Amino acid sequence: MSATQLAFLPPIDEKEVRNTIIRELKRYKALKVQLENWKEREAAGITDLFPRLRDPLAFNELKVSQMDRALKQSLDDDELKIIQTKYLSSKKIKDIEIYMEMGLKKDKYYQVKRRAIYNLATALGII
Repeated sequence: MSATQLAFLPPIDEKEVRNTIIRELKRYKALKVQLENWKEREAAGITDLFPRLRDPLAFNELKVSQMDRALKQSLDDDELKIIQTKYLSSKKIKDIEIYMEMGLKKDKYYQVKRRAIYNLATALGII
């Protein structure tokens, strides 16, 4: 007799989740800078320093706020370090450099990285 697993949730495409989170993390860096620049211009009273082609400031502010919360509250220390080092730093760094620096074995590193991506995706409502 073979056991059939009941699927309560639809299957998740790991590659799509990973690519979506990576894309959002890279955008997050730019959006965070955009909001900091906007606040600086607003404080100086010069809000029209650059032409605006779009006007999604409130949308971007909410997105940055939710990304900040997801990063701070849904990840443990190792997960956060991996995400910050790999996707939120200004220099491109290879996975091997990160897991060597953190003193993790390769398999453990990828397990923690995968878990971090899934935790972010869950916290942001992507999955």
